[in-house]
Amino acid sequence: MRILRATDTFSAELKEFMCAAVQRRRDDDGFRGSRGGGKSRNAMDLDSDSGNRLVCVTGGVSYLGRAIVKRLLVHGYSVRIVVDCPEDKEKVSEMEADAETASFSNRITSVVSRLTEIESLIKAFDGCAGVFHTSAFVDPAGISGYSKSMAELEAKVSENVIEACTRTASVRKCVFTSSLLACTWQNNTYNNLDYSVINEESWSDEQLCIDNKLWYALGKLKAEKAAWRIADSKGLKLATICPALITGPDFFNRNSTSTLAYLKGAKEMYSNGLLATMDVNKLAKAHVCLWEGLGNKTAFGRYICFDTILSRDGAEKLAKDIGVQIEKICGNSNDADANAETDASLQISDKKLLDLMSRTLRSCYHES
Repeated sequence: MRILRATDTFSAELKEFMCAAVQRRRDDDGFRGSRGGGKSRNAMDLDSDSGNRLVCVTGGVSYLGRAIVKRLLVHGYSVRIVVDCPEDKEKVSEMEADAETASFSNRITSVVSRLTEIESLIKAFDGCAGVFHTSAFVDPAGISGYSKSMAELEAKVSENVIEACTRTASVRKCVFTSSLLACTWQNNTYNNLDYSVINEESWSDEQLCIDNKLWYALGKLKAEKAAWRIADSKGLKLATICPALITGPDFFNRNSTSTLAYLKGAKEMYSNGLLATMDVNKLAKAHVCLWEGLGNKTAFGRYICFDTILSRDGAEKLAKDIGVQIEKICGNSNDADANAETDASLQISDKKLLDLMSRTLRSCYHES
């Protein structure tokens, strides 16, 4: 069950258009001003007064990564995509030729970097104002493509990425993609408490994840905790976003491994009203909102992100989309539907993110 959101009827698309117009005007003004000063483009990028518009995205060729790259380009940023193998550079070339990004192709670059090596990451991040860390890992031999070893690897890479951020002179901030699963798997969540809200203060129980072989949840949990440990100790500006199951156009064909791994434990999540989804393009907008919020000091900490708690109809559609029996999502109990629809003891709150995005939109509206 969700906490009702006062901004659900907000005219977001119109205001987003106005925000984009304001940003383009800023970019144009900045460009004209830079010509008069005789600075090179690189000098302008690294000048703290002008503002560095170059950002780095790990996993930028993934389903979510592509959406974030497109959103950043629309907002006037230049994007350096980190890939971990030469074959993925071909995917960057495909993105440059894509109709939606072709006009921005001069602002897309790529670099091959080993995410397991800090020095390699420092070279990749050098010159960028910050990093969007979206990378996840899959193991074809693991259950649903995500094994316990992948959870350990994801945590280690998280440490490397944040450490590299703190050791790269140009990098000031990082937006880190975690998961709602890093919040929801708690022993007390499923024990019929009188009232329980899943919010940014909620953390999943590591031992519970291990005992139930919830490796995807474990990986996201350990990776996010590692990120916070290093960022807090070294003063890096960090915001983490915890999205529900990522859906959108052709999501299962393009993101099948993460989808199946997320859905391990789906019956328990559904029966407790905690099985939620998030559209990939809306999620990309939220990432950019957090990035800009870090810059103007309106964003901080963790943010839960979802747009739909699945009802029976939604669960049936999800099952059809991914080609599984509905029982894999809802279980066999007739009581499950009643629990998912009416149980008021379990709620997910994304109020913190909605408040941030509403303030951002209102600010753009007044500036326009």
